[in-house]
Amino acid sequence: MTKRLLAGLAALCSALLCGLATPAPAVAAEQAFRIGIAPHTSARVIIEQYQPVRRAVEAALGRPVEIVTAPDFTAFARRAVDQEYDIAVTTGHQAELLRKDAAYLPLLTYKADFRAVAVTAAKGPYQTAASLAGTTVLGLSPSSLVTLWGQHWLAEQKLPNIQLRYVSAADSVAQLILAGDASAGFMSLANRAKLAPEVQAQLSTIAESRPMAGRVYMLNGKQADLADPLRKALFAFGETAEGKAYFDANQLDGYRMVTDEELEAMEPLADEVRSVLKAGK
Repeated sequence: MTKRLLAGLAALCSALLCGLATPAPAVAAEQAFRIGIAPHTSARVIIEQYQPVRRAVEAALGRPVEIVTAPDFTAFARRAVDQEYDIAVTTGHQAELLRKDAAYLPLLTYKADFRAVAVTAAKGPYQTAASLAGTTVLGLSPSSLVTLWGQHWLAEQKLPNIQLRYVSAADSVAQLILAGDASAGFMSLANRAKLAPEVQAQLSTIAESRPMAGRVYMLNGKQADLADPLRKALFAFGETAEGKAYFDANQLDGYRMVTDEELEAMEPLADEVRSVLKAGK
């Protein structure tokens, strides 16, 4: 009996030791490649809009890719500077900031012109720049390109007692204007065109910017070895049926290379973003 008990204990100990010696669980799945999109509209719309791009990059890299954004343009810039994105897609002034201050590399941009517009309610009393004096005007955030352009435009008009209020997205700008909560607001021409037709019909454009460096794909410097493969993959995506449908739906006209000169021209506005970040706004 004693011998059988000792033998059983020996077998049990052997099994336990074998169990301890089994291989460790597999390493967790590879971290997703993060494409950060500046918050020009709601997060839901951005994530849906960029699914074709996500699929193209995922196929090129052979690893998971996710689309992410931020609550506002200032938070987006801060997160990009903090290296939270593998690719940051943002307007030219923030792209220049990321190139100079955070070692991001320009990949490409869209062919379509990027312009900012000032809009008002078509049937409202605010149909000229002068009529905005003493009213509330809407921007997207202190470091948004359309907002910075709008602030300069307001300064050029020498309008007194303007209160600038920041909201989250272009569709919110339109809703608040039409509700009578603001006289005017700033958004990109592309986002104006993405509003529902019945909303667009109720808006007037009272000012429009010259073309500026629009949404630029900036690659985190830590991923520099992926620059050529990603650029080739994105250009190839642009030639597919899905890519062409994506460009048509968003009025982007396709991809093109972006030059250092284009980004350098945005340096004065990039410096304004630096000031916003330093002030902790």
